Amino acid sequence: MDPHPDLALALDRAGLADFLRRGRARLAPSDVGLTAGTRRRTPGLRREEVAQLAGMSADYYTRLEQARGPRPSRQILGALARALRLSDDERDHLFHLGGEEPPRDARGSGHVRPGLLLVLDRLDDTPAQVVGDLGDVLAQNAMAAALLGDVSARPPAQRNVVRRFFTDPGARSLFPPEDHHGLGRAHVAHLRAVLAARPHDAAAAALVAELRGASVEFAALWATHEVAVRRSATKRFRHPVVGTLELDCEVLVCAERDQRLILYSARPGTESYERLRLLRVVGLQDLAVG
Repeated sequence: MDPHPDLALALDRAGLADFLRRGRARLAPSDVGLTAGTRRRTPGLRREEVAQLAGMSADYYTRLEQARGPRPSRQILGALARALRLSDDERDHLFHLGGEEPPRDARGSGHVRPGLLLVLDRLDDTPAQVVGDLGDVLAQNAMAAALLGDVSARPPAQRNVVRRFFTDPGARSLFPPEDHHGLGRAHVAHLRAVLAARPHDAAAAALVAELRGASVEFAALWATHEVAVRRSATKRFRHPVVGTLELDCEVLVCAERDQRLILYSARPGTESYERLRLLRVVGLQDLAVG
């Protein structure tokens, strides 16, 4: 649970700036799934690369490293901890330097372990992303961004796949219309299971209340009281460039943090397999241009 705002700690601008610079310098581009290029004069990541990984502007990040600019929010600090692949202790230190108490509830912190991010970065030919059990996309590799859309520039509320499925027609267009009902049932049944397991979780209760009010479809599905934890499945995706792909979605659970690493793969020899190979070329080019 977040601390009361009146108990916020003092912001250590100089300490924060130094910690960010050192954290950036110790990472190689390959550590975060980036190519090094040929014009890199110093070791470590560039400022714009950290900003991209954290989903913020390069100017904002530069000001933090220069010990100026506005006080970083808890959201910004969490994004920087993920971008710099910080351990739990390092993340807590970053929050302290930023004038905030670190998250005490691992379930709600959104912090992804560096080891899990390392696995994500190494999967350069397979779409993969880390999703919280309420549906929040916490991290994704370049292939997942090419397949599902890049979430890094979206506000936190719009990184939740359940909320977007029931409130954003654009998110639903990623799937064939005939699959919508089954996908909606799966989303609601999983959310029902999470809420039952954590009846006092304010975030889970708030998401359910919000969606029951915002979506007639969600409210109707919620009333059926179906319960099913999300596991591996086969799904179809409609990509605007490479076409429809039928992919196996393997779900690997990180139990102690209620996070899931989801891998999307196609069976060799199928049309979807060839389209996924094409996506690696076309989709990643689009991301590089963007």
